[in-house]
Amino acid sequence: MKAAVNRREFLTAVAALPLAVGAVESAPAPIIDALIHLFDRRRPQGVAWPPKDDPVPGISALPPRYRELVKPFGVVGAIVEEASPWLEDNQWVLDQIATDAILVGTVGFLDPGKPDFGKNLERFHKSKLFLGIRYRNVEGRNLAEGIEQPAFVSDLKLLADAGLSLDLTTTPKIMVRVTDKVPSLRLVIPHLPSARLPQERAELDAYMADLRELGKRPQVYIKLSEVIKRVEGKVPTDPNFYREWLDQLWNIFGENRVMFGSDWPNSEHVGQYSDVMTVAQAYVKGKGAAAMDKIFWKNSAAAYRWVKRDAAQPKA
Repeated sequence: MKAAVNRREFLTAVAALPLAVGAVESAPAPIIDALIHLFDRRRPQGVAWPPKDDPVPGISALPPRYRELVKPFGVVGAIVEEASPWLEDNQWVLDQIATDAILVGTVGFLDPGKPDFGKNLERFHKSKLFLGIRYRNVEGRNLAEGIEQPAFVSDLKLLADAGLSLDLTTTPKIMVRVTDKVPSLRLVIPHLPSARLPQERAELDAYMADLRELGKRPQVYIKLSEVIKRVEGKVPTDPNFYREWLDQLWNIFGENRVMFGSDWPNSEHVGQYSDVMTVAQAYVKGKGAAAMDKIFWKNSAAAYRWVKRDAAQPKA
């Protein structure tokens, strides 16, 4: 379970806050950030994300802004996760990625179970930069219902047969069901570090049992994303503040199936990119040099099969 926040832990964790930016070491290996978002509020049609009343991510998040941001951190590549359910935003992201080789691909947003899924998948998969899709319960979508529908499952099999992946943020129970139905599909789970765990003991036990079952399935990966928290106006950057729950996830999935993702610019609701990187690097560094390589680029290559686009990027 997540570590409880108490005053002693908080004071210890925030003591090093003035050193946060300096604490980010030069990357010992190239870093692929496996979760960022792109958008531009200036587009005539607007954007599906971020909401109009959310100013934090800024007017736009485009490749030049990201490239400049990550210069100090040894980041040589990133994967865009589509935050919009609008079909044509998949093409918009692909067009943005084409302008800058720091971006190695995108996880799009298509609708399994809809009549045009196969056509849309074929269209976007023509680009080697289209690495997979995500599915979210937004605008009437319901994964628990969908996974019981033959057309939905058939479309997920099309996705798997194409060598693409599926990103899901839902309960472990439903994700177990998805992998039962389509065992050949690579599944990527973002944001487990910030999961809201059930409070009732029986529900928590069932949740953890399902999570451990996912851990037994080699096609399931998780992202080290949404790790940092804001406590009393500060962001603790001591990895020990987050260690209890991170260690549980590490023990379940292991160093071969965890990958780093910043969730930028959504992460700026909580802290700076330097905060995200400080905590991630400090935590993984304690696992050894081999783990650093795996978490910061090798595992994302295994899950997404991204292709090197820039000389600074490693080749899987």
